[in-house]
Amino acid sequence: MSDFTSNFWSVYVAGITLVSILACALLLWFSGQATAMTANDNTTGHVWDGDLREMNNPLPRWWVWLFVITIVFALVYLVMYPGLGTFGGKLGWSQADQYKAEVEKGDREVAPLYAKFAAMTPEDMSRDPKAMAIGERLFMNNCSQCHGSDARGSKGFPNLTDGDWLHGGEPDKIKETLNLGRIGNMPPMAAAVGTADDVKNVAHYVLSLSNSPHDSVRANLGKDKFMVCAACHGPDGKGNQALGAPNLTDNIWLHGVGEATIVAQINNGKINQMPAQGERLSAGQIQVLTSYVWGLSNNAKAK
Repeated sequence: MSDFTSNFWSVYVAGITLVSILACALLLWFSGQATAMTANDNTTGHVWDGDLREMNNPLPRWWVWLFVITIVFALVYLVMYPGLGTFGGKLGWSQADQYKAEVEKGDREVAPLYAKFAAMTPEDMSRDPKAMAIGERLFMNNCSQCHGSDARGSKGFPNLTDGDWLHGGEPDKIKETLNLGRIGNMPPMAAAVGTADDVKNVAHYVLSLSNSPHDSVRANLGKDKFMVCAACHGPDGKGNQALGAPNLTDNIWLHGVGEATIVAQINNGKINQMPAQGERLSAGQIQVLTSYVWGLSNNAKAK
């Protein structure tokens, strides 16, 4: 990685840029100085398709000057704006600063709208058509890539419409999740459970907790070994929202169900991450999005 912390690449990029512009200028100059061998009729002797002859006429003046202007413009641009390695340009412009300025401008323009929502409770906001229209667009732009446009999720991505929450479904918890993100980490537990057969027995006991298809004999053998898992999932398997440990009794499976799937998770563990949105979205946007997500499951229940 030392190549990326040295000054070499900056000098390399700047050098290639300047040499390329200089090469264009030299090409223009040499082409203007060169004299082609021509016949008496001012042709070069090159003939195509029987009667198309190449003339030895100079480039039009407007074309030459356009070329010169382009070279001058390139040099002026590189002095004023970034383009020569790490040189930032005399104007101090950057894409990051422009993006930040545009975001701040957009936030100022919509601030009065979000100020109206700030006085509303999440429950009331989730029933406000205007707030929910904004919340839907925020969800589509920032959340649907993982949770789906219908918010029903997919394998590895939680369904936000069913009321099953790993860390809690109250508005404050949803807001916390949106702001800070979440990292779910189940460590590999095979060594703590015992033999490969013990792992299979625990898998069948886990399946039995939700009445999923299982081997009852193996499930009975795995019950005592499940105590290794109870530290997070609880002795009754109902999970622990403080830890983000799933409820194993509700027949909702984030990563799939079946002996092979559960055995793989016991053996290998599982890490899931939801990125934090607090640095990308304003406080007002987070509040509206919180109400929208909360309403996906709670408003459906009310109906």
